[in-house]
Amino acid sequence: MALSDLLAALAQRAKEAEDRARAAANEAKDTLRSEVELASKEARQRADDLAQRSEAAKTQASNWWSQVQSDWAKHVATVRDSLAAKKAKHDVKMSQLDADLAQADAEAAVDFASAAVEEAEYTVLEAILAQKEADEVAAGK
Repeated sequence: MALSDLLAALAQRAKEAEDRARAAANEAKDTLRSEVELASKEARQRADDLAQRSEAAKTQASNWWSQVQSDWAKHVATVRDSLAAKKAKHDVKMSQLDADLAQADAEAAVDFASAAVEEAEYTVLEAILAQKEADEVAAGK
């Protein structure tokens, strides 16, 4: 798959997430709970896939990217464990704090994803440039 196609797929996935979030505001609590569970499973699967690809690509990818992927997988696990623990001991006073913390976690995840998109754009362009330069060297230019 071309690198530009990977970016297009990323943009499409971001649009789907945006649409899903907008629709969630109008859903009933039970329906929303089901959506949250599904999103959690999908995110966990994506994180697991990323961790597996990270292990498989350690010899190909830079050490920095491997570390970022590993750190992200650990972060996801920590956030999930924290959310599960908070749900286990839920009371009225804590519910707004939990909502505020969930909001902050969501904002941080979006900020991270935004930075990742910027980095993805840079690395895609860098890879294309590197290939052009390699082609020139091979052609003797």
